[in-house]
Amino acid sequence: MTRNEIELEPDPETPLRKIVHIDMDAFYASVEQRDDASLRGKPVIVAWRGNRSVVCAASYEARRFGVRSAMPAVRAERLCPGAIFIPPDFHRYKAASRAVREILSRHTDMIEPLSLDEAYLDVTENKLGLPTATRVAKLIRRQILEELNLTASAGVAPNKFLAKIASDWRKPDGLFVIQPDEVSAFLLPLPVSRIPGVGKVTEIRLKGLGIVTVGDLRELGLEALESEFGRYGRRLYELANGVDHNPVVPDRPTKSISAEDTFERDLPLSETEGLIRRLAEKVWAASKKESRIARTVVLKLKTSDFNVMTRSHTPPSPPATCEELTAIALSLRERVAAVPDQRFRLVGVGLSNFIVPDQSQPTLFDEVSS
Repeated sequence: MTRNEIELEPDPETPLRKIVHIDMDAFYASVEQRDDASLRGKPVIVAWRGNRSVVCAASYEARRFGVRSAMPAVRAERLCPGAIFIPPDFHRYKAASRAVREILSRHTDMIEPLSLDEAYLDVTENKLGLPTATRVAKLIRRQILEELNLTASAGVAPNKFLAKIASDWRKPDGLFVIQPDEVSAFLLPLPVSRIPGVGKVTEIRLKGLGIVTVGDLRELGLEALESEFGRYGRRLYELANGVDHNPVVPDRPTKSISAEDTFERDLPLSETEGLIRRLAEKVWAASKKESRIARTVVLKLKTSDFNVMTRSHTPPSPPATCEELTAIALSLRERVAAVPDQRFRLVGVGLSNFIVPDQSQPTLFDEVSS
C-alpha cells in the first residue's frame, strides 16, 4: 500500500454521514420580490446607489446580464440599465432567515449556519425518521416554498465539501444528490477551481504543474502536492479524493464582531474619528448579545487605492465599556503611519479573541452583597 493510499484510509469508527447543504436562492432579492409583487420577474439589485456601493444580492433576472454579488453598484447598473435598485433591509432578511432556521430545526439539531442564507445539516439521524437524506432535503425545500414562498437549492452528499458543490449544481430551485459510490465519477472531470480555497492565484500555480481538473490533481499525488503547497497540499489531495472529515458543528462560536463603513468621499486619517466612534458604539451593542468576552480590539482601514491596513491590541483586561473600546480603537489609529496626502475610503472596528468569563471570580454585585 502506498503512502497516498494510507493517508486516505477511512476510519472504521467514523460512520458514513448524510449531509445536506441548504442554500437559499438569491435570498435578499427573493425576499424583496416575495414581499412586492411588482418586482417579480424583473431584474432586482439589492444595493444602495452610489459610487461606493456594492451589490448585496441580484435576482436571477439581473444575473442574466452578468450582475453578481459584491460587484460595484455602478458596474451593475452599466451591465443592467433597466435594473430596479432596492436598498437592503437586513431586518426583514434576518426575520426570513430565522423562519428558514425554524424549518430546518424540525429535522435535526445538527445545523451549522454559514450565513443568513445557507447552512449545513447532518441528517445521519433525523427527527422525523425519514429513510434517506434525499427525502429530508425534498421535504425541507417543499416546506420553505409552501410556508415562506421562497425557493432553496439543496445538495446531498456524504460530507460537507461535496454537499456544498452539489447544492450549486442545479440552482436555482434545484436538488442534486451525490451518492457515496458516485463521488469519483462526479469529481474527476471538475475544474480545480471548484475546490474550496483554489482561487485565481492557486489555479495559475496548478496550471503551471499541468493541473486543470480534479482528476489531474488526484494523479499528481500527495507527496508532490505537499512539496508544492505544504499543509494545504494535503487538504487538496484529500478533497480531490472526495475526503472531508469536518463535522457539522452546530452553533459555532462567534470568532469576531465587526462593523465597517465606506465614506462618500476619500478622507484623510484625521477626519475618521467621528465614524470610528459610531462604529465602536455599534460593535459594543452587538457584543452585549454574547455570553463571552472579547479581549482584542481591531481597527481596519482601506486606502483610496484599496490597500487594507489592520491594527489590533489586546489590553491586560478586556474593554469593560463602550468608552474603553472607543479609546482603544482611536489609539490604534495613531499607529497607522499615513503619509500626509494619504486618503482612506473605508474604516472598520472589530472585537475578537473571545473567552468565556471566569465564573469563579466575584462580580461587583457579589462583593456588595457579601
